Amino acid sequence: MPSKLVLITGASSGVGEATAKRFGAGGAHVLLLARDEARLARVAEAIRSGGGTATTYSVDLQNIDATVEAAARLTREAGTPDLLINNAGAGRWIPFLETSAHEAAAMMAVPYLAAFTLTRSFAPAMIERGSGGIAFVSSPASYLTWPNASAYIAARHAVAGFAEALRSELKPTGIFVTLVILGRVDTPYWEHNPGSLENVPKTDKRLFPTLTPEEAADAIMQGMAGKKRVVVKPSMYRTLFVLNARFPKTVASRLRRAAKMARNTTE
Repeated sequence: MPSKLVLITGASSGVGEATAKRFGAGGAHVLLLARDEARLARVAEAIRSGGGTATTYSVDLQNIDATVEAAARLTREAGTPDLLINNAGAGRWIPFLETSAHEAAAMMAVPYLAAFTLTRSFAPAMIERGSGGIAFVSSPASYLTWPNASAYIAARHAVAGFAEALRSELKPTGIFVTLVILGRVDTPYWEHNPGSLENVPKTDKRLFPTLTPEEAADAIMQGMAGKKRVVVKPSMYRTLFVLNARFPKTVASRLRRAAKMARNTTE
């Protein structure tokens, strides 16, 4: 039996890298997408050293035409993925008035438009085959709002909206859709997006601990293995989402306060 094909975007570091290694160790043929070819090669070599198989595809996911071309090449060379994990993300958590229109467009390009483009590229073959799984990795910003991260939050709301609408549309086809909501993860993302960390609302670390990339990868794997609709890690965010649905003004007020505390702490 051929290895399961698992395509992971943003696979050159952080959550994407950890997820790729997890699937590779589990026997999947991992298809790695990201912009940095050298880092992709390093991840692929680590997977192969552990006995797995991996193929890299370097592409700028902000470029729709390049993404479509990469998807076509991937299909020719490897086939249609069994699992597509839209993990790539971009964008700083900064105030609205400090965010340029170009930055906002880039944040919408990745993750939302990149995920749309790849999903649109592979969904027809998945539908014809009658099987497959698609995951969208996002953050609590998919359901919550707070000050000083407007463009980032809007992009994550778009990802969640797309995932939920797509699930409804693909339900009769045999394809499952999993939305993965991850709290703060200890990855290079924060180093690459200066000014973001100070706009993360201050929370109780006992209830909302920072995740390791490996913990995030496990959540993604388990969610897809169980064909879950939504995966939330840490689980306490589920409670916060329910409270937000029932008492939005109260939760918004608390988050504004938490965001202010975070800025005061870092200033």
